[in-house]
Amino acid sequence: MSRIWKTPVILLEKVEARVDWNNIVVKWPLWELTFNFHEKIEVSVSEKEITVTKKDDNANALWGTTRSIIDNMVVWVTSGYKKSLEIIWVGYKFEVAGAKLILSIGYSHKVEIEIPSVLKVAIDDKKKSILHISGTDKQAVGEFAAKVRANKKPEPYKGKGIRYIGEHVRRKAGKTGK
Repeated sequence: MSRIWKTPVILLEKVEARVDWNNIVVKWPLWELTFNFHEKIEVSVSEKEITVTKKDDNANALWGTTRSIIDNMVVWVTSGYKKSLEIIWVGYKFEVAGAKLILSIGYSHKVEIEIPSVLKVAIDDKKKSILHISGTDKQAVGEFAAKVRANKKPEPYKGKGIRYIGEHVRRKAGKTGK
């Protein structure tokens, strides 16, 4: 069993944190993130660290989860979070037009997806088949990347579709004659 909840969250330079009732606000000069934690958890902030404790003996799962989310918030607010997607097949492409992502993925029409305002979406300069999604909220980045990937998941026979960079798609053999 992990004991990660015992260690305090270390605040990096220029990162400020404050607790208001059941909300914690982590702020950096450019971004600010808030998290509403459960009432069975107590969060205290000192100058250099944040400590998470439980008020109830039945709150062990909440304790570790809250500590991990707060630790991630400190990292996200300073460096952000990024996921990259790759589109594979002839004629498939990404286009960014204002606040919309346009996918050409072999359908009779182009698929348009609204980009959330908290995210930045950019196509790679060197390789146009790679899309970079970045932002300060890990959940929003992952959710949007999954939403884009769900439009054309990689298929196992030819490998065509949208996949994460570094994702391994297990290939199957096609029909074989005798």
